[in-house]
Amino acid sequence: MDNEQYNFESVDIEEFYDKDELNDEFSTNLVVLTDKERVLVNLMFDKLKTISPETLEVFANRMADLERLTRNIAHFPSLFQQQKYSAEITTEKTLVESLLAQRGADRILHLPTKAILGKGFLVAKFQAFTSMMKIAVECRFSKDETAAFQKASLNLMFTLMAEDVYLSLLDNTSIPVDLRQQVAYSLIVLWEHRSDQNVADMAPVLESVWIARRKLAPVFGTMVGTSELLLLSIEMDDQWCKFISSKLCDPEVAMSMEEFLFGLSYEDIQRLKQILRDKGINAIGRDEVSKFLNKEPEYDQQNNKDPRQFYLHYSVRRDNAKARLRMNLPGPHSTLEDHYMRFILEKNKEKQYNDVYAKQTGPISVW
Repeated sequence: MDNEQYNFESVDIEEFYDKDELNDEFSTNLVVLTDKERVLVNLMFDKLKTISPETLEVFANRMADLERLTRNIAHFPSLFQQQKYSAEITTEKTLVESLLAQRGADRILHLPTKAILGKGFLVAKFQAFTSMMKIAVECRFSKDETAAFQKASLNLMFTLMAEDVYLSLLDNTSIPVDLRQQVAYSLIVLWEHRSDQNVADMAPVLESVWIARRKLAPVFGTMVGTSELLLLSIEMDDQWCKFISSKLCDPEVAMSMEEFLFGLSYEDIQRLKQILRDKGINAIGRDEVSKFLNKEPEYDQQNNKDPRQFYLHYSVRRDNAKARLRMNLPGPHSTLEDHYMRFILEKNKEKQYNDVYAKQTGPISVW
C-alpha cells in the first residue's frame, strides 16, 4: 500500500470512493462525524501511516464502509417530512402520537425504518471508535490522546443509551403528557440525526458517576449506602447535586440509586438485608456477597474502562425495571439514568418557560 496517498492535512471520507460514485446533490442528515470526532480520525490516520500501514488500510476501509452505510440510510425519507402511503398520511405529529400510544411492548415493528437502520449505524460507529481506542492503547498514544478516544467512545455509548432512556420515559404514565411529548420529539430528533443535545448535558455527569462508582467499595452492612452516596456526590457537578438533593427523597429514585451503587438488583439487595437481619450480622465484605446470595453478581462492580461495561450495567437494571413495571412488582420501575434524564428535561422545560415569560413581561422599570 502506497503511504504517500495519506499525506494530507484533513480526512475527507469521500476520497475513499471512486469519482463516478460521487454526487454533489447527495446529502445526509445523519451526523457521520462531529468536528471533534473528525479530529480524532485525522489523528489516527496520521499516526497509523508511520506506525502500521496494514492497520491503516483496515481502518480506512472501516471508515469508508461507515460512510457508505449513511448513504444508504439517507435514501429513506426524513422523519420530519410528510409521507403518504395509500390513504395513510404520516407526519412528525402522527409519529409522536403513535409513540405515546404504544406502551409496555416491543415497538420494533412500529418504528420508522430510518430509526432501525440508524441504530445500526450508531453501533457501527461506536465499534469503530472503540477499535481506535484499543489501537491508541496498544500503540502507546499519549495519555491525553488515549483519553480523547475513550471519551468519544463513551459519548457514542451514551447516545445509544439515550434512545433506551427515551423509550423508557415514554412508557412511564406517571410523567405528565406534555413532558412525554417533549421526550417523543427528542427521540425523533435523535433518530433523524443520531446526535442528541440532551446527551451533551447527561454524558459528562454520568461518566463522572461511573468513574466514581468504580472507585467505591460499598460496605454491605446496613445496605443503606449513605457513605457511598456521599463519596459519589463529592465528585459530581452542581446539576447532579441538585438532582440528588431534590429527588433522592422519592423512594423510587432512592431504590434505583441503591441498585446503581451496590451493583445488585433490588431483589438481591432485599434478600441480603433479610439475611443480615436473620443472622444478626452488622456488616459483610464484598467477597462474602456471592456466598450469601449463592450466585455471582449480575454485573461486576469492579468493571474495567470498556464503555460496553457501562451499557451492560445499565441494560441489566433497565430490563429488571421493565419486568417489575409489567408485572406490578415492588422495586424500582425506572433506572437511575431514566430519573436523571427526566430531571434534565424538566429543568430545560422550566428554563424555556422562564425565558418565554421574561420576553412577554419585558424589563421592569423602577421610577
